[in-house]
Amino acid sequence: MILDRFLVTGKVAVVTGAGRGIGAASAVALAQAGADVVISARTEEQLSKVAAEIEATGRRALIVPLDLNDLEAAAGLAQAAKDEFGRLDIVVNNVGGTMPAAFMSTKPHHLENAFHFNVTIAHALTRAAVPHLLETCGSVVNISSVMGRVSGRGFLAYGTAKAALAHYTRLAALDLAPKIRVNAIAVGSVATSALEIVVNDEGLRTQMEANTPLGRIGDPEEIAATVLFLASPAGGYATGKVFEVDGGIDRPNLDLGLPDL
Repeated sequence: MILDRFLVTGKVAVVTGAGRGIGAASAVALAQAGADVVISARTEEQLSKVAAEIEATGRRALIVPLDLNDLEAAAGLAQAAKDEFGRLDIVVNNVGGTMPAAFMSTKPHHLENAFHFNVTIAHALTRAAVPHLLETCGSVVNISSVMGRVSGRGFLAYGTAKAALAHYTRLAALDLAPKIRVNAIAVGSVATSALEIVVNDEGLRTQMEANTPLGRIGDPEEIAATVLFLASPAGGYATGKVFEVDGGIDRPNLDLGLPDL
């Protein structure tokens, strides 16, 4: 049956930024489809809740609380998966984000920090995972953003970093083909903690919904479903692609109350 192609039974995944939002939803979705999951984020309490959801599906979870800004620690997640579960099939590079800021408030080190958080960590983990993924013909899914392809005031550092992650995906896919597939998801406005400033402000939420052709903010499970597609045999003929899951948005055009410069 075609639905069998969406199963990842017996496979092992690593998901970063898995304490909440898209990362948590992706980890649980992969478990529901049959995978054991290594989950990592800063807050152990959040990870414990996600682990409970994973274990409720009958799969196993390994909690690794750490600051993913530590590149050596982030890279170590690949070996942690191998040591605990004996293999590694799927890497979901979800950790990322940068707060909006006006142009003149975006100092050079803000750009460097955004690139580190959104691109360098993903590369550190992916690079460490490659020897294990080669053994299993694995898959990497990077969580990028609509801001990597459209313009929006205040998103200079974030959008530049996410654009870099999108192109990193294309380049890495070519380097690692044919045994390892690498894809990305350009996420639109999704109801996560990172979007609380919009979700909890009726005016901003109305603006965002009006600027989204589907007329609503997305749900983390809708992104998780795409993660599962790309990580599973269902997405087996896709690599080097950036899938736009953004409600059809073309330009955020939010007034965040930032100064002109």
